[in-house]
Order: sequence, then C-alpha cells, then structure tokens
Amino acid sequence: MLTLGVISDTHIPDRARSLEQLALDVFQLAGVRAILHAGDVSAPRVIAQLEEIAPVHAVRGNRDWVALAHLPYHSLLTFDGIKVGLTHGHGRWWNYVVDRVDYLVNGYRLEMFQPRLMETFPDAQVIVFGHTHRPLVHWAGKVLLFNPGSPHFPDIQTIAPSVGLLRLDAGGEINADIVFLD
Repeated sequence: MLTLGVISDTHIPDRARSLEQLALDVFQLAGVRAILHAGDVSAPRVIAQLEEIAPVHAVRGNRDWVALAHLPYHSLLTFDGIKVGLTHGHGRWWNYVVDRVDYLVNGYRLEMFQPRLMETFPDAQVIVFGHTHRPLVHWAGKVLLFNPGSPHFPDIQTIAPSVGLLRLDAGGEINADIVFLD
C-alpha cells in the first residue's frame, strides 16, 4: 500500500505565516512516499519544506501566478498503476470569475466543479483538487474526487483545518482520509 500526503490552499504568506506543523507531522507519521499539493501554494518555500518529508508534485492555483508560474495547471500522475489527476480546480480565468459569482449567489456546490474535473481527467481513477477550501471524499461513479481542504483557512468556520492521506494499492484499491488538524 502506497500512502500519499495531500494538501492544498496553503496560502503562505497571504493567509498564514508558515506551514502548519501539524500538517507536516501527519505526513511524517503516515510515512508518505510523495506529497500532492493542489495549488494556491503561494510561496516556493512551502514546496521546499514539504520536500524535506517526501517528493512533491504541485500544480498552480489561482494565487500562484508570480513566484510559482512555472507550475502546470494540471498533471496526470501514475502511482502503483493508478492514475491520479492533480489540479487546483479553478479552470481558466473566465471559469474562475463565473464560479465566484455563482458561489456568491448560490453558495458552494460540487456541481460547479465536478464536470470540469471529470473532463480534464477522463482516464483518472482519482482526481485531487483544491480551491474550495472544503474537504471532500466523493465517489463519482468509479472516480474518487478528493479535496484535502486547507490546513490554514477552511471555507466554513465550523470545519477544522485539514490535509488528506490517499492510500493506493497495486491491486487497484483506493482509500482516502481527511485528517483534521484540531
């Protein structure tokens, strides 16, 4: 069984001064073999700090347009034969603006993001995304949609800061857990 650490929306230094130590501890204790960062890293030092634990695969979020503009918008990775799509989830800038207005009018709805995620990764068995700051483990047919939430700034005050652990078995078994940092 391969364990991956999953994190998103760290927003350093704009929403937190440094990476939450509890997040690092969760990854170290779980013995993660790699860490997936689903965007809005904000500062390159976050990736360097995570790399002290395990190799990092990161994508660009809507806040990563200066120091991390070299990151891809999405990436398709394979671990133990399981295809994992990694994206922030905000789509193109036009999508971001439309989604923002929809969110302000209607609140959070997975239906805003799920079609875009599925279209971006038609062959993935797992799609990891961020952007919403809401933890999510949701099966859409045979595809796992996994959002670790944010270790610093959850979308709703009743949700604790969080990260995720993704466990993949070469036999095709997929398990995902949200780890709350409270």
